[in-house]
Amino acid sequence: MIKNKYVLTVLTVMAGILIMFLNTKIFSHSKDENLLKIGFIYNADTATAYSINFFRSQTALEDTFGDKVQVFAKYNIGENGTACEDAIEALVKEGCRLIFTVSYGYGEATKKMAAKYPEVQFCHATGDLADKEPLLANYHNFMGTIHEGRYLCGIIAGLKIRELIASGKIKRNAVKVGYVGAFSYAEVISGYTAFYLGVHSIVPEAEMLVRYTNTWSNHVIEKKTAEKLIDEGCVIISQHSDTSGPAIACEEASVKQGKTVFHVGYNQSMIDVAPTTSLVSCRIDWTPYILNACRAVMEGKKIESLLKSPYKTNDSTGGFDKGWIEIVGLNRHILAAGTEEEISKTEKQFKAGTISVFKGNFIGVNPYDPSDSWDLRKPFNECEKRSAPAFCYVLKDVIEIK
Repeated sequence: MIKNKYVLTVLTVMAGILIMFLNTKIFSHSKDENLLKIGFIYNADTATAYSINFFRSQTALEDTFGDKVQVFAKYNIGENGTACEDAIEALVKEGCRLIFTVSYGYGEATKKMAAKYPEVQFCHATGDLADKEPLLANYHNFMGTIHEGRYLCGIIAGLKIRELIASGKIKRNAVKVGYVGAFSYAEVISGYTAFYLGVHSIVPEAEMLVRYTNTWSNHVIEKKTAEKLIDEGCVIISQHSDTSGPAIACEEASVKQGKTVFHVGYNQSMIDVAPTTSLVSCRIDWTPYILNACRAVMEGKKIESLLKSPYKTNDSTGGFDKGWIEIVGLNRHILAAGTEEEISKTEKQFKAGTISVFKGNFIGVNPYDPSDSWDLRKPFNECEKRSAPAFCYVLKDVIEIK
């Protein structure tokens, strides 16, 4: 009898343990099902301003949704070969149901993997494949209308140039603006054209010199490229590249050589490295898109429906009107008088949709196809059909590619 009681007790305890174990597994499984795992793939790390902007949005996502999400990030993933595909495979194995790839060069790989994993939502920043066949329900593009920010930065630079002319530091008929561009992509051409047109709206006599670095993020090359532009007489240097090299070049030329030159940055404030020459910077704030994409997946809704996308395809954009574009690093110590009032006025005009950036008495020519041109007396509506910039015309007579 004692033996039977002992056996019964052991069996009862074991049964209790088994029930507890099963309950724990069921609870864990249920909790895991409610947890949204999200992946980010970066082409660099937080040493670059471009990546920092996405990391800032990644952090905002974690802060907003807390224990409802788990984030996995892959840094320094190459754009060639199968690096991106391999990173996506790893994220899918982790259980990610939403994956952000943040570099233009990830486009083909991201779309290929979206076709392979239709249950996962893929959001590709700066991409232009959402409206290309095959159309995939789980492949999305997104980008802010950064040409708005560049145009406004051009106005700020133009006001400074006008002040320099009035003070006799530079001559009106010799105004040159320099631009450090990464590659001759439409995104870069659109950017420097918008910047130039902003300058031109204040100083019609201004001309622009553009030099390409053929790299997104090389401090030494970007700095040397800016130095060449300064030596060629440029009084303003702006950039579509990822390091502070051009800003440092301007600061050194001004402080050490006594040259009249100022800088306009991108993606981050440059005041810390160029306190006497950095006028302003602009950047895309990716947070509104990333938060809404996460919310849409959680709620089982289409991403574009929460973003009020203007496109019929899986693509989204926004400007000053949606808080996607920001003016940062405004250096009030060196701005021309009236600059902040002009900023406020121009932002309001963009929000109201009353500014058309790409217009004027100019002819633009496609550098890859001389037979393709655009007369800007007919305004070019950037981002009309997709979020990725499409303006790819170099303005004749006023913009020179060095």
